[in-house]
Amino acid sequence: QVQLVESGGGLVQAGGSLRLSCAASGTISAVNDMGWYRQAPGKQREFVAAITSGSSTNYVDSVKGRFTISRDNAKNTVYLQMNSLKPEDTAVYYCNADVWATPWHKSNYWGQGTQVTVSS
Repeated sequence: QVQLVESGGGLVQAGGSLRLSCAASGTISAVNDMGWYRQAPGKQREFVAAITSGSSTNYVDSVKGRFTISRDNAKNTVYLQMNSLKPEDTAVYYCNADVWATPWHKSNYWGQGTQVTVSS
């Protein structure tokens, strides 16, 4: 059993910052790509950022220069530092990860989501 547990969401004024965390726990042999997605009310879930086990990163254009994804492989944890937040960043943010529970079995997991609200 693998769980992804997110934390760090909340309410912030435009221009402010938040840091999201997502820790993978359970039976884990290795964690490959980890990432963040978000879903705003009435919209489809969209990709935000991803990081490989080797720390290569990728971002959606709308957050480049404002958000930074990082990871701590020893803790199986991924972070999303969000700066210069805008009202359009308001959404539920979901963590996603490819986890090897054993050397022969890999699955993709989602966290439960954490709300980020940016007021204007």
